[in-house]
Amino acid sequence: MKVILLENIDKLGNRGEVVNVKRGYARNYLIPRDYALYATPYNMKRLGNIQEELKVAEEKKVAELKVLAEKIASINLTFVRKVDENQSMFGSVSENDIVHALKEMGVDIHRSTVQMEHHIKELGEHSVPIRLYKDVATSVNFVVQAEAE
Repeated sequence: MKVILLENIDKLGNRGEVVNVKRGYARNYLIPRDYALYATPYNMKRLGNIQEELKVAEEKKVAELKVLAEKIASINLTFVRKVDENQSMFGSVSENDIVHALKEMGVDIHRSTVQMEHHIKELGEHSVPIRLYKDVATSVNFVVQAEAE
């Protein structure tokens, strides 16, 4: 069954493409979630318009995300953690900590956008990349300090 994709779907295709999928996948997953439209003759005639609408919507989304990326880049976070006498941290700074701190600053992002290789377990200044969209990436700077006794 042929469908017109309205969203980018991994291992299937990009927005505006006509792809062939199994009938059940289209009927039970893609169509109810508005990820695709049936490739009817009427929709195929409208395909150019559909692709143009999707392109305009994506450009708008990218512009909004670039503004958000600039806002994130200007934010400096501070995390206070307990340390022992050798300045070794108890615990670490994780993706969730960064997301919650950004949310308190008025920036709402998903945890999967924070590209951490491993949790931060050292005191000092750090920078972690954040990938908001395909072409939109930034980094957030933060300081991990020892808790005052």
